[in-house]
Amino acid sequence: MIEFSHVYKTYPGPTHALRDVELRVEKGEFVFLTGPSGAGKTTLFKMLSAYDKVTSGQIMVAGFDLTKIQEYEIPIFRRKIGVVFQDFKLLKDRTIAENVAIPLMIRGDRPQSIERRVREVLDQVGLRDRAHTLPEFCSGGEQQRAAIARAIVHQPGILIADEPTGNLDPKLAEEIMDLLERLCAQGTTVFVATHDHELVKRRKKRVLSLFKGQIQEGFL
Repeated sequence: MIEFSHVYKTYPGPTHALRDVELRVEKGEFVFLTGPSGAGKTTLFKMLSAYDKVTSGQIMVAGFDLTKIQEYEIPIFRRKIGVVFQDFKLLKDRTIAENVAIPLMIRGDRPQSIERRVREVLDQVGLRDRAHTLPEFCSGGEQQRAAIARAIVHQPGILIADEPTGNLDPKLAEEIMDLLERLCAQGTTVFVATHDHELVKRRKKRVLSLFKGQIQEGFL
């Protein structure tokens, strides 16, 4: 489902953000990616979701070779994945429900189907009462949950989440992780970057650690 082969990412300087990364995540796995700030986690996730390209090596995700993917293929590829960004990327002029509906609108779903599915997902993340609220009037935690709802509304085969519990209190963080585990149990591949080592220890999932651009594997 996800495979990195000898992946390097180098920025001008040069800065070696990723160095010879080798990893494989099977369909339906739940994997944590940990590592200190600046280790390369966000870079890895950007390449995993086709927002950046490798310097060398190969990335295969959901049957797509992201090393060779064409511009016209990227929207098709992104319909197969869900991405939770660290900075949310919610549209300020649209309500929470309208933000969550975007993937379904792009896919061309019928309005009635979109309304029903958005309501279901907002219930899942505890935001039904904020459906008609603009993001600026929501707390950081509510915006985080809205970003998660938008990422899962189209039931993607792969969910990529960059610090999905970073702005949440401990109780809500556990509820979100429970939600991600349920999605995984239903067949979704879940790949989560986090700084929260205690949360990782409690969940007892596969752990990949990124340090100075290189991957190490183990269980915390």
